Amino acid sequence: MEGNGPRRPEGFPELKNDTFLRAARGDETEYTPVWCMRQAGRYLPEFRETRATQDFFATCRSPKTCCELTLQPLRRFPLDAAIIFSDILVVPQALGMEVVMVPGKGPTFPEPLKEVEDLLKLRPKVDVAAELGYVFEAITLTRHRLEGKVPLIGFSGAPWTLMSYMIEGGGSNTMAKAKAWLYRHPEASHRLLHLLADLIVQYLVGQVVAGAQALQLFESHAGHLGPEQFGEFALPYLRDIVQRVKSRLEEAALPAVPMIVFAKDAHYALEELARSGYDVVGLDWTIQPREARERTGPCVTLQGNLDPCALYAPKERIGELVKTMLEGFGTQRYIANLGHGLYPDVSPEHVGAFVEAVHTHSRHLSRHK
Repeated sequence: MEGNGPRRPEGFPELKNDTFLRAARGDETEYTPVWCMRQAGRYLPEFRETRATQDFFATCRSPKTCCELTLQPLRRFPLDAAIIFSDILVVPQALGMEVVMVPGKGPTFPEPLKEVEDLLKLRPKVDVAAELGYVFEAITLTRHRLEGKVPLIGFSGAPWTLMSYMIEGGGSNTMAKAKAWLYRHPEASHRLLHLLADLIVQYLVGQVVAGAQALQLFESHAGHLGPEQFGEFALPYLRDIVQRVKSRLEEAALPAVPMIVFAKDAHYALEELARSGYDVVGLDWTIQPREARERTGPCVTLQGNLDPCALYAPKERIGELVKTMLEGFGTQRYIANLGHGLYPDVSPEHVGAFVEAVHTHSRHLSRHK
């Protein structure tokens, strides 16, 4: 990997609400902080209006538009964190792969990796500042425009999830092509995963330099692996990334930032994830809060895990579900979220009801514990 990386910006506004960061680090909080995966998204009419005339990845490459989309949900809801608007597939793009957003189908690779020899088409060295500088610019601009209201989260896809997209050529119900590589070409699979991990480390460090105050790694396709394959092809890279990012930030005298791992459907590896070096373990909706707390122990903050479909329920029911979730997790060392991203047809009013219920019930439970 090459390049000097992004320049360190100066003079960010002072942070006014650090509840999310304190919860992530395990410090006591007055209430449970809350944010939503995909909180900047199509469920907001203003999002659809902003994006109406622009290609998806052109939007991702426009720092001003990314900033605007990141801020939109903060204007509506008292969320405790913002997450930069971007996409995990900007990393394969930086490696030289073409990705297009096909209406009704989603992200598509016109030329996915089919044979081991196709790895030679990928850039062996990436100038991260040149290829992904637009993300860094968006983060810096957004940090200023947030005016210290809440912290800003940066993110990346994890190596296995990115590898699966690069081989499948898009979404898949089985990930059979990508998993076939793991069984038929284990050495080449590790080569690709190492290449991705190296780039992700630089990318995440660059996001902190640019102003990100926390980082989330999305292992969205963990559920397609069993425990053995996850232990060989996913978990070692998740551990490697968090260790290297933290050590590089320390070496560069940059602020230590909380790091979150979200490995969807990987409850079979919950204990390993809790010991993997991340400050926060994100959970999908397929695990009971009390069970997750018992299995992960007292040294990690948990994040999640309301079923996104619960937001289709009446507002009163959303409040009841949130209260039950908070009682299961407890109000400390906990960040409320959904168990996956917001769906495009969810009512913004119901998102607001979710956020309000977290704040209201967590304050009540904290006072009466």
